[in-house]
Order: sequence, then C-alpha cells, then structure tokens
Amino acid sequence: MAKVAKRRGRYVLDYYDHQNKRKWETLPAGTTLKKAKDRLREIEDQLSRGNYIPSKKMPTFKEVATEWLEHKKTNLRASTWSVYEGHTRNHFDEFLDLKINRIDTAMIEKYIRGKQGGGVHLLTLRKILVSLGQIMAYAVRHRYIDHNPLRDAERPRNQGDEKKEIINILSPDEIKAFLDAVKGQKYRTFFKLAIMSGAREGELIGLKWSDVDWQNNQIHIQRTFNNQTMYDVKTRSSNRRIDFGPSMMADLKRWKIACPPNTLNLIFPNAAGQPMNHSNMTARHFFPALKRAGVKRIRFHDLRHTKVSLMLDQGENIKYIQSQMGHSSPTVTLNVYSHLMKPVNSEAAERFEKIIF
Repeated sequence: MAKVAKRRGRYVLDYYDHQNKRKWETLPAGTTLKKAKDRLREIEDQLSRGNYIPSKKMPTFKEVATEWLEHKKTNLRASTWSVYEGHTRNHFDEFLDLKINRIDTAMIEKYIRGKQGGGVHLLTLRKILVSLGQIMAYAVRHRYIDHNPLRDAERPRNQGDEKKEIINILSPDEIKAFLDAVKGQKYRTFFKLAIMSGAREGELIGLKWSDVDWQNNQIHIQRTFNNQTMYDVKTRSSNRRIDFGPSMMADLKRWKIACPPNTLNLIFPNAAGQPMNHSNMTARHFFPALKRAGVKRIRFHDLRHTKVSLMLDQGENIKYIQSQMGHSSPTVTLNVYSHLMKPVNSEAAERFEKIIF
C-alpha cells in the first residue's frame, strides 16, 4: 500500500510501481505533508493511467525541447525551424533544467508576466508561446505529462499600448508616378505586377512563365522563394489564381519577348538566371524609384496593402479579395483591413432604401 513516511526530517513516498516493484522517492527538504500527499496522489494517478515514469528518468524541459526540435526538423521549412530553435535557445532559461512534469500553469503564467514586464513585444511573446505550447504538447503525446499546462494559462493581452502594424498605401496618382520613375523594363514590369496582383514578395520572385495563363488573363501562385530556397506555398488558400486586366497582360507579353532565357524558366531572373535577391531589388531599384517619383518611402509589402485598399475602395466583394490575396478566410482579410473600409457609405444606404421603397 502506498504511503507517506518521514525519515531524517524529509518526507519519503513508499509505493509499488507498474511492475509491482517497491519504490521510494525522497522529497526535497522543506516539502510540506500536503505537497507530499499531492505528489503521491499524482504518482498513483500516473500508475492507474499507465504513463508512470520514475522521477529519476523523467526528462528535463531542455531534453524534451531538443527531442521536439529534432522531430520537427524534417517537417518544416528551414526558416520556420530556425525560429523555433531560436525561441528554445533564447527564451526558456527558466524551464531548461526543470523536470518536464514540474512545470505547471502557475509557473507559466509567472513566466508570461515576467516577459511582459521585461518589455517583450506582445506579438513576439505570442509567437514564443506557440513554441512553448508545441513543446508541452509533444511531452503530452509522449506520455511524459498528462496535460499541457499552457492550455489553462491566461494568455497575454493587449493592454492598449501595443500599436497595430502601420499600413502605408499609394494613391493611383502615386502609383503612376512611381512606375514612371522605375528604370528598366524588368523592374517596371515586376513592380507593376506586385501592385496589380498583391502577391507576396517571395511569390513574385518565384514566378515562372509556366504560371501565366494567357488565355484567362491569370497567374497561378503555387510556390514562393525564401532564404535562397524555392518552396511550395504553405496553404491551399495561398495556392491561387490572380486575375489581371489587359494592360498588365500586355506588359507581361512584352517582357516575355525581352526576358533572357534561363534554365529555371523564371519570369524575373537575375543576370545569372537565378531568382533575384530581394535586398538588391529593394535597395537598388524600389527605394530609388520612390525617391525619384517624390513618393513617400514605403515597404515593398505595402504594395500588397495598396492592392487591397483600392479593391475595397471600389467596392469589391470581400470573399473575392480574400481569394485573390490568398488569405485563409474572409475573417483574416477583415481583421487586417477593416480600418481601411469607409466609415460612411451613403451610396449603400441609398441602395438599401430603393430595395424597400
């Protein structure tokens, strides 16, 4: 029969394991009788569920995190894996040497408060907690622990001092001035395509001529170029067809004639026939063209925001915008761009009245 005894001033747990072998676990000095009984009850619960691991064989958080990283390595892009590895290496010092089953919800909430008090940006902290949650979920799957303590922890909240991402957009006149200031057919076509498609930078760099549907005036987004590697797009919604008008298709046809042949069949290859370097593209061509045009300095990604803004402004259906941008759902589109919608829309109110009266 399992029991709690006291020897030399410390509580000792006396019980039989799943192989009916007698075991003793000496608890640290200062442990109270209540905590000793709680620990014994925890062991009995583990034995009843069949996931008992002796205390000495229980892995530390660091050991579980290392196992998890090795497991994820073959299933993730190198860039994503490096983010997880960086989180594990830089942000979990409080947990590294603890046995994985010693980490509880209260400890994680204290960790979250410490990170927030230490000035970690809310968005960064949320990403770190994704990694932490996956490590603990891995521990659950491998029966090191019974449940994921992060699931019950109160998550960090926006206290009102976190600023939303600043979205800069170009007006139609600014777009024309910018494109007129771009030097060279290749980059003028590239930047025009970026604006007219709203595609992400890596998706544009990874485009091949085989992705162009000349009959239906579309391009098919099915890969992206990141960290010197070509990848398939991550999600089904990112794999999409984007519609174009005749002006953009005419520019693409003219550039196809002028484009130097390359073994990768890229639409916008560099001089060596390889994918262009995004840093060179922005530093040598994008920012200088903005400056020559007298247009405010924006990020390349703001060209994507410009596309959405103008589509909203002309009253396009939100579902259509979502499908063109490759968002997972219209809700994502609304969450990002709802502030760009008109606060006043008298035309819609008038249309509604006409339906009734």
